[in-house]
Parts: sequence; C-alpha cells; structure tokens
Amino acid sequence: MSTPLKSIRNIGPALEAAFKRVGIDSAEALCALGTDAAYGKLLANGTRPHFIGYYVIEMGLQGRPWNDCKGKEKDRLRARFDALVAAHHDTGRSDLERILNQIGVVEKR
Repeated sequence: MSTPLKSIRNIGPALEAAFKRVGIDSAEALCALGTDAAYGKLLANGTRPHFIGYYVIEMGLQGRPWNDCKGKEKDRLRARFDALVAAHHDTGRSDLERILNQIGVVEKR
C-alpha cells in the first residue's frame, strides 16, 4: 500500500494532481525522486516554472512549512531552481516543438 502524496506537508490537491499526471503517484515515489528530479519531470511535461512551487516541495519533503525557506537557504534553492528551468523548460517553442524536442526530433536551442 502506498502513502498518498497529500500526506507530505505542503502538497495540496493541485500539486498532487500535477505529480500524478507525470507518474508520481505516492509519497514514497516523490521522496525517492527528491525535489529536483520530481520538479524536472513537471517542467519537462509542460508545467510552467514557479520558484515558490519548487521550494514548497523541498520544504515539504523536509517536513517544514513552505514559508520556512529564507536567506541563504532560499538563495541556494533559487540557484538549483534556475538550473532546472534551464535544463527542462523550453521557452520560445510551440507545444509541438517542445514535444518533438522531448523525443529528440528537434535540436535544443
């Protein structure tokens, strides 16, 4: 039996639904992937980047409230987030080009 995603602090219905759309369907699966890999899957599948959404996941996996992220820790998370966005989010492409790029048909810009 798997544990529901919503059992993780800060994970509400919208984030739970987004994770399920990309095949992350349990708290165990999310914990095993970690924040970066899980958020990368969201980005690669069309989720628009949002820094708060990213660190909400990180804080939740640590069992902390989302608004506990501050100072140097928040700065480090921002650098990780920016790297993920650069690696997984195709800006300036149509949906078709983005999907073709995901399967290796269109060259990365």
